Amino acid sequence: MNGPYDDILYMPHHVSATRKRMALLDRAAQFSPFAALTGYDAAIRETGRLTDSAVDWDVDGMAILNEKLRHLSERQETQPEVTVTYFVPDERKNGGAYTTVTGKVKKLDPYAQVLLLTDGREIPFQRILELEGEPFQQEL
Repeated sequence: MNGPYDDILYMPHHVSATRKRMALLDRAAQFSPFAALTGYDAAIRETGRLTDSAVDWDVDGMAILNEKLRHLSERQETQPEVTVTYFVPDERKNGGAYTTVTGKVKKLDPYAQVLLLTDGREIPFQRILELEGEPFQQEL
């Protein structure tokens, strides 16, 4: 072999007499990647997160929903159990998601335009997509 480093190629590895040897885990941490742009990964995940758009009612759909709400308001004192599918807007970006909950009706407030359930949820009328339950199977 005739290379420029032949004189040091087979020399023993230097071991310090005054310093303790670094743990393998600490040595590896020195060379691990670092986040040069703090929050960049979170921003990418947030941008990629999908949201739905709210459905706009047509005249027929609005009439059916109004009839169900009227029917429910007549029976609200019995606290009927209903299943409500409604739109929940996303707090961070445009759009949101549809959520379905089942609960007992506490009150329909026509002035505030909300459906109140006994568990404390307030569901605005304009966000309701579907109302289902026993009260609607009897007459509608």
